[in-house]
Amino acid sequence: MEKKDLKPACVFEQFAKINQIPRPSKHEENMIEYLKEFGKSHNLETIVDETGNVIIRKAATPGFENKPMVAMQSHMDMVCDKLVDVDFDFHKDAIQTYIEGEWLCAKGTTLGADDGIGCAIELAILASNDIEHGPVECVFTRDEETGLTGAFGMKSGFMQSKYLINLDSEDEGQIFVSCAGGINTVATFNYRREDAPQDYFFLEASVKGLNGGHSGDDINKKRANAIKIMARFLYLEQDKMDLRLAQWNSGKMHNAIPRDGKILFAVPADKKEEVKADWNVFSKDVEDEFHVTDTNMVWNLASADAQTVLPKQVSHNLILALQAVDNGPLTNCQDEAIAWMVETSSNVASIATGEDKAEIVSSQRSNVMSNLKNMSNSIRATFELAGAEVLQNDGYPAWKMNPNSELVKITVEAYKKLFNKEPKVLGIHAGLECGLFSEKYPELDMVSFGPTLRNVHTPDEKLLIPTVQMVWDHLLLILKNID
Repeated sequence: MEKKDLKPACVFEQFAKINQIPRPSKHEENMIEYLKEFGKSHNLETIVDETGNVIIRKAATPGFENKPMVAMQSHMDMVCDKLVDVDFDFHKDAIQTYIEGEWLCAKGTTLGADDGIGCAIELAILASNDIEHGPVECVFTRDEETGLTGAFGMKSGFMQSKYLINLDSEDEGQIFVSCAGGINTVATFNYRREDAPQDYFFLEASVKGLNGGHSGDDINKKRANAIKIMARFLYLEQDKMDLRLAQWNSGKMHNAIPRDGKILFAVPADKKEEVKADWNVFSKDVEDEFHVTDTNMVWNLASADAQTVLPKQVSHNLILALQAVDNGPLTNCQDEAIAWMVETSSNVASIATGEDKAEIVSSQRSNVMSNLKNMSNSIRATFELAGAEVLQNDGYPAWKMNPNSELVKITVEAYKKLFNKEPKVLGIHAGLECGLFSEKYPELDMVSFGPTLRNVHTPDEKLLIPTVQMVWDHLLLILKNID
């Protein structure tokens, strides 16, 4: 398959244009300007709210004027991650794509299909002159990935539709009707650095090549977390000898499972060979533990130059906290119909040690808000017991399923008619902006679906090309039949 063969061409043409536009989370200005110019060039009503969300409205095609207005919604920002040896500036450079079999991939960076492909579908509908639909409004929110800033900042009344189709899901054939709520927890250990004791030997240890992934969609797939792996090793060694931590850096995004990390620490010089032997045994054990999900782990341990270290008690407590803190899926849903789905989880997402503080970011998710509060309190208590200062954001709400949704019925029937099979109607453990929309627009009838993506939030992100045509056909039939 070549790029000229990508179908539907109108969607992939828009996606190619979007990927020329730098759009990191919280830096969507170029994308906002592009959308404003797009609306102007197509003579469409275009509105930008004070938060930076964009709506472009298009009138109904002849004969469909009496249909209710439908909103389609995607977020304009993307997670920016790259391989360590790739020279790329997400604030300036265009995403470079290539085709591998039936997958569209990016060269050493995230692809931006989350949620650029949703934006591309919306723009293709707005630009079309051969699609039958009632009045539509295409909604583009900003900064979904690092704070849901656009959805939080959107005022009631900005959207006018009765129905909303969110295009930010990642498995074709699955129609989502609810999502998890979430809270971010930031723990800070403050300290004054000091010199390491005399006759201490410095070592630098690292692991890379983990799969990582989305902390909602992939949390149940037993993927290794680089921070938790390093915490396990440091805890084992600290239990045997006087270990002093100097540096620990791992993870980038609050909603991604960290896939690489590096630690710098000091031990008594007469213990260095013991540490090296333990590292070899530990790495083999972890590889065996994750022999199905993470098959490309790369381990390294080497001597390092001396530098200042964290005070003994802070170093000790930080390691204890990261050994103890919950990580991964914790409970599954109680309802029999969705008992397979994770209900509550936590992900230790990043750690960075600076000159005078270490900051640890984790995220908690649950489809049950009381359990979300309980889990976030447990994470907070773990870090507070270790002496950290802990801050938590207000979080975002879960989206509860509407058992009487007309849009779900229409969406399911359209799918069955097109593909002669039943779609899966599901909840999702990840967060969607639909949760916030449901608070601001309580009468809004919503569904979420999209083409198949894999390894989102990592440089291995890829889009299954044939599913874009399927989602396109499905969406057009919904717009035609909705009443």
